[in-house]
Amino acid sequence: MQFTTRTLKAKKNIALVAHDHLKTALLNWCKSNKEELSHHHLCGTGTTGTLIKNETGLEVKAMLSGPMGGDQQIGALIAEGKIDILIFFWDPLNAVPHDPDVKALLRLATVWNIPVATNQATANALVQSQIFTNEVTIDIPDYQRYLAERVK
Repeated sequence: MQFTTRTLKAKKNIALVAHDHLKTALLNWCKSNKEELSHHHLCGTGTTGTLIKNETGLEVKAMLSGPMGGDQQIGALIAEGKIDILIFFWDPLNAVPHDPDVKALLRLATVWNIPVATNQATANALVQSQIFTNEVTIDIPDYQRYLAERVK
């Protein structure tokens, strides 16, 4: 695979997602990092996004609930280059009926090389890093070249 670059602006588009058993943990993390998050565009899956918006006052665009397609909506935004950071408090100990969607979301974040935090420790490291506040350049797949080679 060939790569190109994408610039993530200082004001990021951040997706916030949490499984049911970790919604309170993500909510508390958002409260602790409200000032830092307030400088960015936020979206989240339905229940999580609405909970964060109601409890913190942060402006969060709520997608559909994860099981109803919200994970896929965020995955599509990642593929379109419209999400810069994914903060997904993922619960590896409890199975969810939409597990294939969860795996697809994490796969897309990896394919498009965006920073991902799947737990509080990583989210803390990310929010304290230069990536969170500065314009940065990341390598991403050169999709145009990939497509051109596939249709030859």
